Amino acid sequence: MQNASNCDEKVVPFKPLALGETVKFAREKSLEFKNDFIGVDCAVLTNVLIVKKDGTKEKYNIDKVVCAIRKSAARVLIEFSNSQIEEICNYVNSSVSLINKPEVGIAQIHNIVENALDSINPKVAQSYRNYRNYKTDFVHVLDKVFQESQKIMYIGDKENSNADSALVSTKRSLIFNQLNKELYKKFFLTVDDLQAVRDGYIYIHDMSARRDTMNCCLFDVSNVLKGGFEMGNLWYNEPKSLDVAFDVIGDIIMAAASQQYGGFTVPEVDKILSPYAQKTYDLKFDRYVCMGLSFEKAAQEALNDVKKDFEQGFQGWEYKFNSVASSRGDYPFITMTFGLGKGKFEKLASLIMLKTRENGQGKHSCKKPVLFPKLVFLFDKNLHTKGAELHDLYLAGIECCKKAMYPDWLSLTGDGYVASIYKKYKKVISPMGCRAFLSPWFERGGMNPADENDTPIFVGRFNVGAISLHLPMILAKSRLESKDFYEVLDYYLELIRKIHIRTYDYLGEMRASINPLAFCEGGFYGGNLKPSDKIKPLLKAATASFGITALNELQVLYNGKTLVEDSAFALEVMEYINKKVLQFKEQDGHLYAIYGTPAENLCGLQVEQFRKKYGIIDKVSDKGYVSNSFHCHVSEKLTPIEKQDIENKFWNLFNGGKIQYVKYPVSYNTKAIDTLVSRAMEMGFYEGVNLSLAYCDECGHKELSMDVCPKCGSSNLTKIDRMNGYLSYSRVNGDTRLNNAKMEEIQDRVSM
Repeated sequence: MQNASNCDEKVVPFKPLALGETVKFAREKSLEFKNDFIGVDCAVLTNVLIVKKDGTKEKYNIDKVVCAIRKSAARVLIEFSNSQIEEICNYVNSSVSLINKPEVGIAQIHNIVENALDSINPKVAQSYRNYRNYKTDFVHVLDKVFQESQKIMYIGDKENSNADSALVSTKRSLIFNQLNKELYKKFFLTVDDLQAVRDGYIYIHDMSARRDTMNCCLFDVSNVLKGGFEMGNLWYNEPKSLDVAFDVIGDIIMAAASQQYGGFTVPEVDKILSPYAQKTYDLKFDRYVCMGLSFEKAAQEALNDVKKDFEQGFQGWEYKFNSVASSRGDYPFITMTFGLGKGKFEKLASLIMLKTRENGQGKHSCKKPVLFPKLVFLFDKNLHTKGAELHDLYLAGIECCKKAMYPDWLSLTGDGYVASIYKKYKKVISPMGCRAFLSPWFERGGMNPADENDTPIFVGRFNVGAISLHLPMILAKSRLESKDFYEVLDYYLELIRKIHIRTYDYLGEMRASINPLAFCEGGFYGGNLKPSDKIKPLLKAATASFGITALNELQVLYNGKTLVEDSAFALEVMEYINKKVLQFKEQDGHLYAIYGTPAENLCGLQVEQFRKKYGIIDKVSDKGYVSNSFHCHVSEKLTPIEKQDIENKFWNLFNGGKIQYVKYPVSYNTKAIDTLVSRAMEMGFYEGVNLSLAYCDECGHKELSMDVCPKCGSSNLTKIDRMNGYLSYSRVNGDTRLNNAKMEEIQDRVSM
């Protein structure tokens, strides 16, 4: 750094120019100013005063400019070199000196800095522009947050049925989420993005979390456990018994699920638990033999101990996952898949898990099933059909779901994408959360197999977020503006694409320390990074979803017919979107997927947005909700078989996320459930059973869809309904965790 006195020789008194001329002249002359002005006041600038927005004045200080531009660069994940900082400072100092006035307005300084940044890095210049008016902007942001916080504090929030907004911890989390959501909209979205969101043409899911972390995942619990791991600065040795394994796995799930949002799936949990069951069995068997028992008796007693550990372990999980909120303030959406394990302890794990769910939890006289973990039965016709090795396990699953609605059923040997992967590679694509599925990522070839021996990896991978299209609004807009529908659709597809690209780039700069169990201890594929490492390499295998809602309403708006009456246009649109997203995938090198959105709060929001712009249209926006993804309208008078056949047309157009479900109009009918589940498995579905369970909390009586107990007359009921791909309380302690739109939809259900 040169002495400041040398600067005086470079500055020539100059006649004041207009700002534009000053900037132009300064830019031309800036190369002459090679001195480093950081922290140095040239004599000519020492007495210059900066007039602030509020009229106050302070001495010109280039250090403040340096601080501002560094912050602006950091917000877009850019770091300036010392030479770039020097160049900017030279430009700003020379420009201020050329103004040749004792006082300079702060707006002029901003304009000078912006021009300097434009020549160095336009992206940082835009960040600086966005931030320069932050005081005014933050007044609006904080006002919005305050309004929402008041609602949350005194009314509650029913956007997410997994969150109990009566709890203080949940209220705090929801208020923070509202702030994070506003910051996301302010600093991450472009003007075009924000306009599309506010109008309702697209919906960005989980704006409160997507700047910080991952979405749904298939967490590799067994990889974390193997050989031990570190959690919370403590070293955990690998469990040596089944009861300890249950405790440790429960802790892993709660800790890791708190560091993400969306569904947290533990795939093939029966196979994860089996080795620890074997360890307990061996330990107990040896102990009983040492006590003098015969081998036969010792084996029986050891097996009984394993069974007891399984029973207590699964019960402990059900208590923990349904009563202990995560640090996010909600109950984590935990899913466990199972059913393929043929070993003694694998099968035993599956059977006892089902029995635990079927029996329910609660007082002895008033037991009812819990909501978490969601159970998904992995169905292989070669293992589970009549006469096959695990047919008894299948029957246990049917018995369980007729009383608890879970498990849901995933076909691995029918038709379609999931089954094709299983039949070719023997790899299971477990659903993440309620319905999301990962696209293939090959061990050596990445997006495409390196050769015929390359195999796909699914366990340990995750999603980076979903953004949904509102197709009826896009069609209405194209008609109002006399534009081609696909031209308008392309515009919004491109918007989503660009947001996804920025999301990959932004998250890639995060450090592994944001979720140590996932990124450092092997919970995610390739997740053996150092805490200070960036997670960018792991994002190559992550998917990003293009969501679809209200396909039924799109068809109605197009020609006045529902999906039951005519689905041609809806199919045409989905085929177009699939082709377009495939092009994006190949061009961008990202794993994009098409997702049948399980609209919870969104089902009502989209109606409000449509009405605001296009009014109330019969069978499009006359109800308080729109249909989820590709499903028939819930009020359609269809048999379960008819519903399966109609929705099957769309099945292979939603490979990034889908589920099919039907309402069973018969009470606890084993034969009916067995028949329809078997049919769904042949068709290749991911199938859910919907029974609308109801329990009297006074006398323990249970039946389907009751509002008043016929036995004791009480209206103090707990009711469990299928939200979408998952279950939720539609009534508990006299209230519901569901929003009004979803409750209206539940009341209208005939076929769902």
